[in-house]
Amino acid sequence: MKGFIDDANYSIGLLDEGTNLGNVIDNYVYEHTLTGKSAFFVGDLGKIVKKHSQWQNLVAPIKPFYTVKCNATPAVLEILAALGTGFACSNKNEMALVQELGVSPENIIYINPCKQASQIKYAAKVGVNIMTCDSEIELRKIARNHQNAKVLLHIATEDNIGGGEGSMKFGTSLKNCRHLLECAKELDVQIIGVKFHISSACKESQVYVHAISDARCVFDMAGEFGFTMNMLDIGGGFTGTEFQLEEVNHVISPLLDVYFPEGSGIKIISEPGSYYVSSAFTLAVNIIAKKVVENDKFSAGEKTESDEPAFVYYMNDGVYGSFASKLSEDLNAIPEVHKKCKADEPLFPSSLWGPSCDALDQIVESCLLPELNVGDWLIFDNMGADSFHEPSAFNDFERPAVYYMMSFRDWYEMQDAGITSDTMMKNFFFVPSCIQLSQEDSFPTEA
Repeated sequence: MKGFIDDANYSIGLLDEGTNLGNVIDNYVYEHTLTGKSAFFVGDLGKIVKKHSQWQNLVAPIKPFYTVKCNATPAVLEILAALGTGFACSNKNEMALVQELGVSPENIIYINPCKQASQIKYAAKVGVNIMTCDSEIELRKIARNHQNAKVLLHIATEDNIGGGEGSMKFGTSLKNCRHLLECAKELDVQIIGVKFHISSACKESQVYVHAISDARCVFDMAGEFGFTMNMLDIGGGFTGTEFQLEEVNHVISPLLDVYFPEGSGIKIISEPGSYYVSSAFTLAVNIIAKKVVENDKFSAGEKTESDEPAFVYYMNDGVYGSFASKLSEDLNAIPEVHKKCKADEPLFPSSLWGPSCDALDQIVESCLLPELNVGDWLIFDNMGADSFHEPSAFNDFERPAVYYMMSFRDWYEMQDAGITSDTMMKNFFFVPSCIQLSQEDSFPTEA
């Protein structure tokens, strides 16, 4: 039942109807409390299966190419490969990980906007031909290092033209596309389609209208230069909720029918990342230190009666570990107290910090929690995206263990879909919790 993110010999607890995610978390909180281990993740792989079913039900004509950098844990990649998704890779290591699973080069796209020449050569060597490009410099780099490259021109959309607060933006303007097509013709680089990306933070559906119509313009432009275009990549930006996916589909479906109708020979793909994995992983962290501060000096701004204290808690994971995305985006981390609390237990203004004692290592600026003690555990849901990077050496941070599970019901759903343990899932070891678990690995009813 134990595994780490670089350990291919992971295993999965196949849970019966009497065992759920809460029981699994209780078990490992108990074990980690006894042994003094670090924070840990529990991954419910059945949720990934459900997300794929949801995708197939709502937007089946759009083929998903999973963004590997979002979560490259081996179980995630293997199950997505078995489900038949493509993969969007940012570097050599990601391409190698995916190809080790038997994924064909045609189902891999190289999406890094700033590619190293050596990695373009690697892509050429292993047959990964489809890649994105948004500048003449990148185009010339591709021409020099990959003679069989098939390029998607990455165009900017209205939500990223002019940049945005705290983020890097990529994509060329519609005006510059003609110049890039001229350069591609001169360099004998094959342009096969267009990519755009609209972030999940964008609330304006009209952006899709402009992006898809701009893509159609580029397709028409490319035809003037003699390029045969056959692929449109609508990027990522899917939050994972069924409602948001339905909303996006409601906007783009009629646009695709008009600009890229069925029968036109245009393959529509997308790059979902957090859509698949965010809800599948839960992180458990331990309180390692605690400070009591005066309520009127508490920076979080949550105040109760003036004579009541406020608390600052330090956890054994932070922005130099599993909360790394907090440094680059507005991560809304919502803690849940693991121990059972009384219904009338008083709540106090609290803030949560990582273990580094660094000013940037704040996870939650302000929340109301019952008074906690060193050794108590907090649970964070929706931690499957951008949480599995290599750990920082700062303060000897220990990488959290990852434990995988799946319910029998979800396993049967996979089998009904024609996916079995002998198809691209050589590392899966399914263990019925009610039959084969040893006493050491069993799930106690009380932690």
